[in-house]
Amino acid sequence: MLTDLEIGQLTKLKNIDEIAAKIGLSPQDIDHYGDYKAKIRYSALFANENNPMGKLILVSAITPTPAGEGKTTVSIGLSQAINRLGKKSIVALREPSLGPVFGIKGGAAGGGWSQVLPMEDINLHFTGDFHAVTAANNTLAALIDNHIYFDNELNIDPRRITWKRVLDVNDRMLRNVVIGLGGSKQGFPRENGFDITPASEIMAILCLSNNMDELKERIGNITFGFTYEGEPVKVNQLKIEGAIAALLKDALKPNLVQTTENTPALVHGGPFANIAQGANSVLATKTALRLSDYVVTEAGFGFDLGAEKFFDLVCKYGGFCTNAVVLVATIRALKVHGGVRVKDLNTPNPQAVTEGLANLGKHLENIHKFGMKSIVAINRFPSDTEEELQIVQDFVHHNGFEASVVEYFTKGGEGGIELAQKVVQMVDEDVCQYHGLYDWNNLVEDKIFTIASEIYGAQKVDYTADAKADLKKINKYGFDKLPICIAKTQKSLSDNPELIGRPKDFLVTVREIVIASGAGFLIPITGEIMRMPGLPKKPSAGAINVESDGNISGLF
Repeated sequence: MLTDLEIGQLTKLKNIDEIAAKIGLSPQDIDHYGDYKAKIRYSALFANENNPMGKLILVSAITPTPAGEGKTTVSIGLSQAINRLGKKSIVALREPSLGPVFGIKGGAAGGGWSQVLPMEDINLHFTGDFHAVTAANNTLAALIDNHIYFDNELNIDPRRITWKRVLDVNDRMLRNVVIGLGGSKQGFPRENGFDITPASEIMAILCLSNNMDELKERIGNITFGFTYEGEPVKVNQLKIEGAIAALLKDALKPNLVQTTENTPALVHGGPFANIAQGANSVLATKTALRLSDYVVTEAGFGFDLGAEKFFDLVCKYGGFCTNAVVLVATIRALKVHGGVRVKDLNTPNPQAVTEGLANLGKHLENIHKFGMKSIVAINRFPSDTEEELQIVQDFVHHNGFEASVVEYFTKGGEGGIELAQKVVQMVDEDVCQYHGLYDWNNLVEDKIFTIASEIYGAQKVDYTADAKADLKKINKYGFDKLPICIAKTQKSLSDNPELIGRPKDFLVTVREIVIASGAGFLIPITGEIMRMPGLPKKPSAGAINVESDGNISGLF
């Protein structure tokens, strides 16, 4: 079997002008980044902003396991399959972060014969969006410290600065650092730390902004610290939001590439789902909706993290509606939730599949809570038996949903024509019925409990002393009407990664609540979740190399 990288390098790519033409764009509508990558110009975005919207299909998944679910592969394959039906479809996805690419995950651009290409570029520097976010975030950090170093007219307390620097590298050594050493001419010593770039509020803002004016407004609304009197301080008080936005001028434009079957793909933005909203930019999604009839997008990790945030945050801030959900499940992942060790997954085990169905069942229940229709895509692996597949299909049908077995990894769009037909029929029959889970005007504690109890299945939410102090500040300074973006492990429905399947009667502990007033949400931090990951014992970087001709090898 060929590797993903070998398949990508064997695929005959079309010039990006041909891909643009498929969705009604001319060469003058795009900024070219070589032959196979481009950004869509603002003039083209403005020219198409009054086009009727197509149908939006969200791909989500059960709780992910080390076995892998193939959510991105299914998203790409489904869009390719819809195009094979003679329809007009675009897939809209996030950009991979360099941290996981060189860490534990490897490449993140789909897989097999359902990839976005050129995968080497997309997985590495691409069009420079992540670097722009990093530069914008760190320029803001430098300007804050510079203001304090000189006159500190805003009376900012250096001990209460909440803005961190970022780097798109998994580096545990940078989680907590001391800066400003070297004497009075070098700065003022204080504790600080680094987050990974996808956890930056700048990334969240970039992906929730509908245009440049909104981008600047959101940057201006960032709360980066507090005064000696305890008053919040925002970026617009420094009057530098325009400068920060200038660094993001090109990064705000959606990126146009293609799949292994030359389906147009918009790959743009990359906030993590366990610490941010976990979706590509609203600008890319809305652009895709205006340029095609069917748009396939995905939300990060399981439905409890990515999809909940997609419905309660992304759809509302983006001003669009989701027409259907495709929930990805695998026999392998269900076995893990049934208690099977990863090394034993290739052994048939119908009993373990049956026991793991509780996790799938909870996600199906959650889909109903948003008023959504859904189809379960059973992403088939070679080790799956017909008996195991039938168990899942029977369970899905018993719960009132449809199911379809797909093989997009090995067969491309052809591996899931039935799913494409069912999805198209589903979204064509009904108008959008989506609704949010809670009222943004509710008490902060009530909003958090609604998510934790309704979506995760928690019995109670507990708050540490730090989190209670954060709640007081949030209520005092008028941040209480913001929606909620819970930071939680992706490995469990609970905040404990060891609790697989469908845990019950558990407690969710909120350690602190971060005010992301620029992005427009509050971030309750639960469990042991960290905003700067570390590298594993054997990083993926050990297999990556570049040949003398410049070709990348070992990426995935």
